[in-house]
Order: sequence, then structure tokens, then C-alpha cells
Amino acid sequence: MKEISCKLLVIGAGPGGYVCAIRAGQLGIDTVIVEAGKPGGTCLNVGCIPSKAMIHAAEEFEKVAHMAGGSSPLGISVAAPVLDLGKTVAWKDGIVSRLTGGVAGLLKKAKVKTVYGWATFRDGKTVAVETETGTQIIRAETVVIATGSATVELPFLPFGGPVISSTEALALSEVPKKLAVVGGGYIGLELGMAFAKMGAAVTVVEALPRVLAQYDAELTRPVVKRLAQLGVEVMLGAKAKGVKGDALLVETADGKSTKIAADKILVTVGRKPVTEGWGLDQIDLDMAGKFIKIDDQCRSSMRGIYAIGDVTGEPMLAHRAMAQGEMVAEIVAGHKRSWDKRSIPAVCFTDPELVTAGLTPEEAKALGEIKIGQFPFAANGRAMTKLGEDGFVRVVARADNHLVLGIQAVGQGVSELAAAFGLALEMGARLEDIAGTIHAHPTQGEGFQEAALKALGHALHV
Repeated sequence: MKEISCKLLVIGAGPGGYVCAIRAGQLGIDTVIVEAGKPGGTCLNVGCIPSKAMIHAAEEFEKVAHMAGGSSPLGISVAAPVLDLGKTVAWKDGIVSRLTGGVAGLLKKAKVKTVYGWATFRDGKTVAVETETGTQIIRAETVVIATGSATVELPFLPFGGPVISSTEALALSEVPKKLAVVGGGYIGLELGMAFAKMGAAVTVVEALPRVLAQYDAELTRPVVKRLAQLGVEVMLGAKAKGVKGDALLVETADGKSTKIAADKILVTVGRKPVTEGWGLDQIDLDMAGKFIKIDDQCRSSMRGIYAIGDVTGEPMLAHRAMAQGEMVAEIVAGHKRSWDKRSIPAVCFTDPELVTAGLTPEEAKALGEIKIGQFPFAANGRAMTKLGEDGFVRVVARADNHLVLGIQAVGQGVSELAAAFGLALEMGARLEDIAGTIHAHPTQGEGFQEAALKALGHALHV
């Protein structure tokens, strides 16, 4: 049994863990990272990156299919397109392997030692890692838990056969003729819309009264409209009950039972923290519900143990984990840092895309009087030229001093506006700051400036 010692041990090489380890290595800290799978975690391997690749392929296919129907307003007509999903998946896998290989290279460059295997705590300073070559004991002065999250499995719809998670959905060799999606959150709708564009007949089953319930109804309206255009059937207030043969059993909103024929049943009902199987019982950390409890420096209740990313709770976002990982590495190096994020932008890659940063109008109203400025993409020249007139940018600010509290947008390609939204909030911008910043024309980003102008009472183009 081999033993190694280090100053910092990071458990999990997802976005939080690998960023933490790279930054620690850059700061001259003797660092070891343990990973059971491939570097990059869920995000790079079976989440953010591969899903965006498949969504892009679906968009391209749908564009060409639209042109083949002779109904393209651009005056382009082509022969009917054919999709080879196996080839698409191979292209996606190529991107994933380039990125995971890149992470491995960056860790090496930062002089971080990577150990592949499953880590289990022996005590607060020691872990045992089951590697291909046997058990390795690692002793560390400081440990960072970055074990991430896993797909939630429904007991009455266990994964296997026709019932798949997002992981299997991203590796299908052919497009299912009929796809049932259980869960109308962002993962279900992102993938459901992609498969609908590729030609699947998609039904979404959502237990709540509306899809994308974490966003306000006004923001999601263009997505709901697009779902209908794509022929996606949405069943609201409906509960999945199980699978029988090639059908999903559903209890509808009025209490009746029905069957939905489906070649594949995609279950996307959320994610849960990975807190089992790595010896949490050996170290007795305080929990916040099912998550590891942390303070504003990502410290757990046990001295010398930090926790970052999905295992510490919502929002379960890769960029939150990355920011936490970088901060923890700097704290371990003796720098003064704490977690004070005004804004963690969240993006939903449906069609159209959704972006939120900071407070919603409802959350802001609870703090006092507010001003709201909203600008429609129907009045934006660039959006028109891209056939993307649905949607808007909305800015929420305090009424008294015009401090911007939150920014939301829905529209084609608005994910790229997340950087501007996050920057404005992080830097404490007022409506006048955004309105007074010259935005390039013609771009969709002009909608941001116009929304601020609208809140000030003098929008120019609407």
C-alpha cells in the first residue's frame, strides 16, 4: 500500500475541483487531485459541454430542414437534410476529449499530481484511493471536497431499458421516434427541444402548473410559444407513475390515468449532491439538509476541510464551483478572500435562450420600491436580421438611487449577454452607467442599454 503526503488534497476533478487544484499549483502549493472518472466532471463529460454540442447540431439541422420545406424567408432552398446522429455524437465526443485532455494538461502544467480512483476518508486528514494498481493512502494538511452531484433517479422509473438520464440521451445512436421527457426544468427542455428539432415527437410531463418554474412566466413565455411551434406536447400538473411496455404511465392534472407511447423516456427531475460512498460518516461534517454546510469561505464544520460546488447546494452551476475553487486555493495560500458574489448568472439553453443575473422583479420588490425597464428584441435591428425577434431584455433597479439589482433576458443567443449582466451587477452599476455606456450597433447587446434607458423614462427605439 503506497502512501503520499501533500499540503492540499482535492477530491473530485470537476469544474470546482480542477480549478481549485490548478490555482493552488500556480500558487506553489503541493497539491494532489483525485478523480474517479475523467477530468472535467459532469460538466465537461456528460453535461454542459456535450449538451450544448447536441443543441447546436439540432439547431443547424432544423434550420436546413426549414429551408428544405421551402418556407425560409431568406430565400434559401435545399434538398431534404439527413441526420446521422452517430456521426454527431462522435463529433461531440471529440470536443469532450479535447477539453478533458486540456484539463489534464493544465493540471500537469501547474505541477498538480493526479490520482485516478475512488477516494474514501479514513479520517479528516487521510483518504484511501482505490486505483487500478491498488490502494493509495494520501495524507493532507488541507482537504477540499468537490464531489459534485448526480442525476436523481425516480424509484418507479429506474434507469435502464427505455428509461434514460441525460447522460444516455447525449450518447444515443439514433433519434427516438417518440420521446417522453419527465420534468420540465432546464435540462428536460434543453434536450427535449433539441430532439424535437432532430425529428422526434416529444411529450414533456411536468408536475408543476408550468415549465421552467424557477423563472417568471413573462420570461418563459417565448420558450412556451416555441415549444408549441416545434410540436412539443406539454402536459402540466401531470405526474409520471411508471413504465409499461413501450409507454409511460401518467396521471393527468384532472386525476385521470393515461399512457404516452415512447421509445425512450428521459427522466430529468433534478440533481442530488454526491455525499455517499466516500466516507462522510468518518468525518462527521455539519449538513445543510442534504448538502455540506459551508461558510462564506467554503469552510466546512471541520477544521482543514473545505467543500465547493454542487455538493454544497444551490445554485448547482459550474461557474459557481469554479469561483469557489479559485477562492479556496487562494485562502489556503494565505490570501484574504471571502465569498461575496453579487451575481451568479444562470443560463438556460432552450430556444430562445434565457439569462438571469441578480434579483428577479419579485425579489427586488420585497426590498423596496423599484424601477423596471424592458426592451423587446422586435425593436432591435440585429435581432431582426437574425430572425430572432422574440424576447426582451429587462433591467430591475432601485427607485431611489437607480442601483441595478437584477437583469433578465430571453431571446436568440442571449447567453452571450450574461457576461455584461454579471459585470454590471458585480461593479455596482446604476441605470445611468448602463445607459451612458456606448453599445455597438447593430448588436443585440443594444437591448441592454435600451432597457436601462426605458427604466429612466427615455427609451429611444421603442
